[in-house]
Amino acid sequence: MRRILIDCKEHIPCNPCQFACPTHAIVVGDDITELPHADPEKCVGCGACVASCPGQACFLIDPDFSESEATIDFPYEYLPLPPVGLEVESRNNLGETLCTGRVVKVLSLTAYDHTNLVRMAVPKDLVQQVRGMKPWRG
Repeated sequence: MRRILIDCKEHIPCNPCQFACPTHAIVVGDDITELPHADPEKCVGCGACVASCPGQACFLIDPDFSESEATIDFPYEYLPLPPVGLEVESRNNLGETLCTGRVVKVLSLTAYDHTNLVRMAVPKDLVQQVRGMKPWRG
């Protein structure tokens, strides 16, 4: 089951993830510049926080996707959208290539307000470090 991972490092006034979460799994606190905290047990894996975060700091991780792979859902703001099955370079916060990942789903839901999410399968031991992929140019 997918669960929230928040990798926010900026102490700035920001809380769209908190308001997007229908189960109140994300809390920013009394000071709007506090980093958000997540309760993975309350998370239902809907992706609303991922799509709403302007800093692209919210992700959904499924550590049990397969015996050797986990998945990570992240916002993808490029066109064209990558096709399911595409093998791509997965990248960390610094833009460094970590491994080859595989696109397993592209989510373009009305509820995400025109933000597309990509679900990518990567080796389990790297899923906590992956934050996106090399843009696909078609």
